Amino acid sequence: MVPVISLYEVFKRVAQQRGEGAALQAVAIMQQVTMVEVDPAAVLAAARISLDSGLPPADSMMLAASRAHNAVLWTQDADLADLPGVMYIAAH
Repeated sequence: MVPVISLYEVFKRVAQQRGEGAALQAVAIMQQVTMVEVDPAAVLAAARISLDSGLPPADSMMLAASRAHNAVLWTQDADLADLPGVMYIAAH
């Protein structure tokens, strides 16, 4: 599953690093799995996470969405590396 807010994060990062064409390809691949909306409860949970951890809004929303679905958040974002429920894979 992929929280829809992840599309924003991935598109933005890939577009910065490799251009818009590569970013569109990346989000097209992501959309082949179950997309999870960030509902009001997850938004409030994200605000709590952000207050507690200092994470930016998008990171907090992705973590809140994964926790709401009892899922592990897989990421290459070092800001999330040491948080419960996160599987951090360092970028090469």
